Amino acid sequence: MIKPLNDYVLLEVEPTEKKVGSIILTTSNDKKSQVARIVAVGEGKMKDGKREPVSLKVGQKVVYRGYSTTECEENDKKYLLIQAEDILAVIE
Repeated sequence: MIKPLNDYVLLEVEPTEKKVGSIILTTSNDKKSQVARIVAVGEGKMKDGKREPVSLKVGQKVVYRGYSTTECEENDKKYLLIQAEDILAVIE
């Protein structure tokens, strides 16, 4: 398992296509979705000798900045690493 460090968050991108029966529905545009689910959260950033915890939690669905991620792969699954400050919103 990939474990993020400091204030980094590991995201799993939500699929952009849905399967209804044997039909696969895809979005008509080529833009990537900027919605993902949090898989792991780092311990937080060190500031003045103290660790500031990240306010995000595993399982939350979030909107993130598209150009601030690092792609990584483990066991044929694709993930994104991103700093917590580049997550713009939590979807409830």
